[in-house]
Amino acid sequence: MKYVLLLLIGAVSIALIHANVTAENWRTASRAPVGLAPDPATTPEAVIQVYAARAVRWRGYFGVHTWIAVKPAAAERYTVHEVNGWRLRRTGSAVVQSERPPDGRWFGKEPELLADIRGPEAERLIAPIQSAVERYPYADRYRVWPGPNSNTFTAYVSREVGELPLDLPPTAIGKDFLDSPFAAAAPSGTGFQLNLLGALGVLAARQEGLELNVLGLVFGFDALTPALKLPMIGRIEIFPLGLLALPALAGIVWVRRRT
Repeated sequence: MKYVLLLLIGAVSIALIHANVTAENWRTASRAPVGLAPDPATTPEAVIQVYAARAVRWRGYFGVHTWIAVKPAAAERYTVHEVNGWRLRRTGSAVVQSERPPDGRWFGKEPELLADIRGPEAERLIAPIQSAVERYPYADRYRVWPGPNSNTFTAYVSREVGELPLDLPPTAIGKDFLDSPFAAAAPSGTGFQLNLLGALGVLAARQEGLELNVLGLVFGFDALTPALKLPMIGRIEIFPLGLLALPALAGIVWVRRRT
């Protein structure tokens, strides 16, 4: 129990740092691009990118908002596909398709690039992505927890397309939301998952690894690129931690040999 409490305290502390919550009014927070998306003027090839950024206000303590950006070959601008709760209240549909900067800050929070596909492969997948966006079954529903929300949307599109090398972070609360039936392919298309309305489930896939969802909080291990997956924190790469631990282990071995 002591270790569980320490883990939770650590998770909250790191989440506070990552969320970077300030007194800044979210209505005036920066939406400026950060330079992760190639300029259409100098990049004629097709581009697909998936992004995540800490959510707005208190939600950022716990999770991220995700979206998909596409640019067909020779297109002059990107189309960004995402889901917003405020849009549902205003228009009756949570699905948003806009030409905002694909790598724009999410109300001040810097985005992280989750997937980047270019060239003929991207061109081939843009039409299936558009089709999946139009078929999204929860356009008339939105719940921050446990879904359906923006991460449910991104996971659904990825699952429907089946060829996006996408490993959504454990902080993407709602990514596992499944309505009846409660079984589906993993968002990456490289495995399977069982989940009860985003609140309880398990996922096993080559891309994502093994994940356990408890009340929307994801705990997991990625063996492909060794990392722990923790709620509120995200991924913790094991390899760098292992390198840091080597001197300590060597010191312990040396002391034991001397004694």
